[in-house]
Amino acid sequence: MKALISIDYTYDFVAEDGLLTTGELGSAIHDKLLLKTKEFTEAGDFVVYAIDKHEREDDYHPEMALFPPHNISGTKGRELFGELETYYQETKDRTNVYYFDKRHYSAFSGTDLDIRLRERGITELTLVGVCTDICVLHTAVDAYNLGYKISIPEDCVASFDEDAHRWALAHFKNVLGAKIV
Repeated sequence: MKALISIDYTYDFVAEDGLLTTGELGSAIHDKLLLKTKEFTEAGDFVVYAIDKHEREDDYHPEMALFPPHNISGTKGRELFGELETYYQETKDRTNVYYFDKRHYSAFSGTDLDIRLRERGITELTLVGVCTDICVLHTAVDAYNLGYKISIPEDCVASFDEDAHRWALAHFKNVLGAKIV
């Protein structure tokens, strides 16, 4: 069994005026990411939206010392970017679609993601979203350590740092044994 984990593809991380944007690189993957999401959803595979969430006064969170405030609860910045938001709204009531808030880079850290995947007998994960070298990377490392097979469509991940993006893709393949497609 397989699942798609869509990581942080939100307005703040992708839109030109997002608060921590990947800009053109992030928006360039929109159509492929949307197509991949539709493919998994329509096939009945488990589709997970793992979305970063912070509070306005989140000064104690370690990310706030590293990055400007982003994905603040109740703001447009937390909405899924582009047509992905519309598609999610159309499919959110399906039993194979799961949306949750995350507080750390990894979608596994402090969440019930592993339990939900194992309940469904899922052993293979496809990771999409942003940032390749931050949240996608940390999710992939945790997935690897938990024994999942990992696949990453190269045209469905992006970062604001192109060198770090390329490094992360090599790391997925060479260190985590991920399949880069």
